[in-house]
Amino acid sequence: MNILITGGAGFIGSHLAELLLTSGHQVTAFDNLSTGNTDNLENLSKHPNFTMIRGDILNPEDLAEPVSTAELVYHLAASVGVRYVLDNPVSALEVNTQGTSNLMKAARDTGGTKVVLASSSEVYGRSSNLPYREDDVLSLGPTSVPRWGYACSKMLDEFLALAHRKESNLPVIVLRLFNTVGPRQSGSYGMVIPRMVAQCLNNQPVTVYGDGSQTRCFGYVGDVAQAMIDIANSLEAEGEVFNLGNDVEISILALAELIKETLNSTSPIELVPFESVYGSDFQDIPRRIPDLNKIKKYIEYDPNTDLSQIIKGIADQLNQNKLVDDRDQSH
Repeated sequence: MNILITGGAGFIGSHLAELLLTSGHQVTAFDNLSTGNTDNLENLSKHPNFTMIRGDILNPEDLAEPVSTAELVYHLAASVGVRYVLDNPVSALEVNTQGTSNLMKAARDTGGTKVVLASSSEVYGRSSNLPYREDDVLSLGPTSVPRWGYACSKMLDEFLALAHRKESNLPVIVLRLFNTVGPRQSGSYGMVIPRMVAQCLNNQPVTVYGDGSQTRCFGYVGDVAQAMIDIANSLEAEGEVFNLGNDVEISILALAELIKETLNSTSPIELVPFESVYGSDFQDIPRRIPDLNKIKKYIEYDPNTDLSQIIKGIADQLNQNKLVDDRDQSH
């Protein structure tokens, strides 16, 4: 198949591209490189079935040709990360809403190209009904808090995709991603594991925001990417919404301790108030756990990659990057 990945130079997009190429597909990565990085695609750049296009989903003209030649589109291009969203609130809303609208119209206009939309667990907002089910009532906070604007934009993405499904029978699948982690993920935009791993490797204090009692579930990017491929092959999944990630819960304080133990680090753990990092209007989510029963009814999905192994993989990649940087600086 000819497959297009918007946001293809990003963390998840690059791993997805690798798996698709391994399966013999023609893959085009589409990215404006605002948060994506061509270094993520370095191993793919010379592959005969791979193409990289620099373009912006906010420009319909950029999307027209690559969507018209694709048989399947993975729409991963979006504003991601708490830090990025808080620093760029207008851009985050425009990219997530107008960009997705442009993509859906392009897919519709080509006669109905299948779209797999990457949504976010953020749409569950402040819901305390755990674990989160796809048919739950969603609950957001006040419009004065930027975080909920991002959650609302991802919710609107889903509404747009499903509206195109209803109006023009566009084959769409919506995936709500929960804290996907692994090598190539950047800590620059608020991603907790690469940030903590880098702190340990640099013998810096490991900063835990709040009291560390908040919990998350971390899914390995390889497991998530494979599930994205498998669910796209399911005709029965079209028009449906699925949680995707891991359902093993860990507190952020326990995560910091696990990272230290895994990397044999002597870095101290330092508790930092949320407001000193994200501002006084930031609101955190105490717990976030997906119910994965629905997706397991459609595909074989068993996300069992050990978190310690994921941490080691991230550390290995960061160390490799440092070696490359040191070598470049010495020349």
